[in-house]
Amino acid sequence: MGHETPAGDLRLANLTKKFGIFTAVDDLSLTIPQGSFFALLGASGCGKTTTLRMIAGLEEPTNGQVLLGDRDIARLRPYKRPVNTVFQSYALFPHLDINENVAFGLRRRGIRKVADQVDRMLALVQLEGYGRRRPAQLSGGQQQRVALARALINQPQVLLLDEPLGALDLKLRRQMQIELKRIQTEVGITFVHVTHDQEEAMTMADTVAVMNAGKIEQLGAPADIYEFPATAFVANFLGQSNLLAGEAGGTSGDHVLVSAHGGRYAVPAARARLDRGPVFLGVRPEKLHLVGTAAQVPAGHQHVGGVVTDASYVGVSTQYLVKTGWGSELSAFSANSGLGGQLPVGSPVVAHWNPRHAFLLPREAGEDDRTTPLLDDPTVVLAS
Repeated sequence: MGHETPAGDLRLANLTKKFGIFTAVDDLSLTIPQGSFFALLGASGCGKTTTLRMIAGLEEPTNGQVLLGDRDIARLRPYKRPVNTVFQSYALFPHLDINENVAFGLRRRGIRKVADQVDRMLALVQLEGYGRRRPAQLSGGQQQRVALARALINQPQVLLLDEPLGALDLKLRRQMQIELKRIQTEVGITFVHVTHDQEEAMTMADTVAVMNAGKIEQLGAPADIYEFPATAFVANFLGQSNLLAGEAGGTSGDHVLVSAHGGRYAVPAARARLDRGPVFLGVRPEKLHLVGTAAQVPAGHQHVGGVVTDASYVGVSTQYLVKTGWGSELSAFSANSGLGGQLPVGSPVVAHWNPRHAFLLPREAGEDDRTTPLLDDPTVVLAS
C-alpha cells in the first residue's frame, strides 16, 4: 500500500473476538471513511455490538487491529481513545443538571470555562434553555439528545451509537433519525451506528454494512444494497424479497438463462451474482405487478400465475400474497394511488415483473423458495 491512510479513517483489520469456543466477530476488515455516517446493521447476536465495543475499548479483541489513521488504538484504555459512545440507556447523571451533564467530559479534562461550549452544544441538539433542568424532568427523546451533546462536546474523532433510538416510540424515532442525520452533517464527525432496524440504517447512513454471524455479508450505499443484494440473507434482511429456487444455465447474449419451477426466465447478466448452478431468482414485492390475465402482461415482462390468498391494506399500499401453482407464496406490494380497486382474495392473477428489476443470487443446493412472511414492520421479528 503506497498511499497514506487519511488522518481519521477508522479501519478494522482482521478483527476477531471469541468468547470461549463462540466466535462473535470473525476476521472482520473494513474501512469507515472519516466524516461518514456508517451503519452496522444486523439481527441480535450477529456481532455488531461486540464490534462497536472493541472500537470503544470496552471489549478487548482476541486478535486484529482497530486503527484510527495509522494509529492502532486497540490496546488503549477507553478514555484515552478519541472515541465516545452513546448508548440506548442514556446513562445521564441524575443528580446533575443538563448543563453539568453536558460539561462532564470537559470538566474531567480540567477545562474551567465551559458555559459557551455547553450552550453551543444544547443549541445543536435543539435544547436551548433546558440547562438548569434535571434529567428526570425531560422526555426520553430529550434525554437522548442530552446524551448526544455530552458525547459531542468532547469533539471525538468517532462517535459510536449503540441502538440509540431503541427506547423511543416509532414517531419520535423517525424524528430523531432526521435530527441525527442533520447533526452529523453539521459536525462532520464520523458516526458509527449499530442498529437492527433496517429503515433506520437506510434513512441515516451513507454506507451500510449488513452483518450476519460475525461477518459482513455486504457493504455499500443503502440504495445499492437494496437494488442488488449480494446474498439471500441480505435480500431478506434489508427489505423483503421473493426468492425463487432455480438453476442457471449460462449466458445468452447479455442475459443469464434460468429455469425455475418449470418456467424459463432471463435475468440481465449485470444483475446476476453467478451464471451457472443453483440460484435464487429474486424480485422485490414492490416490483411485482398483478394483472387478471396473461394477455395483460406488458411486452418483455416475465410472469407467473397464481391466486390471491391474502390482501392487507396498509394505507400507502396493499400487500398481497399470491400462491403459485407449485405452492409457494409470493408477496406483491401495490401502491394505493387511487387508480385501481383492491383484488379480492381468491382471484386468479398473473404476477409480472421487468427482468431489469430481478436479480440472481447464489443458492445452496436443496434450498427451497424463500419468501418473506407478510409483515408491516419486518424489524419486529428480527429484534425478538
